[in-house]
Amino acid sequence: MSEQETSSTFLVTHAEEGSAMLTDVHGGQVYTLSDNPGVEAGEVVEATVAPDPPMEVTYSVVEVDARYTVEVFASEEAPTKQAREMAEGLPEGDLATAERAGDGEIHVLAVPESDTEDAVADVVDDQATVERAARVGARRVEVRFEPGLINVRYLP
Repeated sequence: MSEQETSSTFLVTHAEEGSAMLTDVHGGQVYTLSDNPGVEAGEVVEATVAPDPPMEVTYSVVEVDARYTVEVFASEEAPTKQAREMAEGLPEGDLATAERAGDGEIHVLAVPESDTEDAVADVVDDQATVERAARVGARRVEVRFEPGLINVRYLP
């Protein structure tokens, strides 16, 4: 790997036939690709990119180590006991996090009871949810909820 190459985990935020945009999920840096190596918007790519000479304003993919999509879905399951315990005393609008036994993370959000379903939809549709999943190595994001409580489970 040369000095100018960057290896990381990227979210494909835009893809067309002749170009694509990658966002580094660890630092937020955006890389505009001069061609599309076959990626689609919404995919997560573990890859190495390098700037294109001579101006180095666009990039090319040097190597792809892995490609996958993150499944994000609202579950019919109730929040876990651990999530309920984490939510005790959590002020509305606040977030509590914990590492999951094994891989992944657990997030608990306290929301107004009347806004729970809208907040769940926001979490499921938010690009940041996929970025966070990619950052922690999760392949699935399960969103459990009950009035006033959202339990986001980042799973391998």
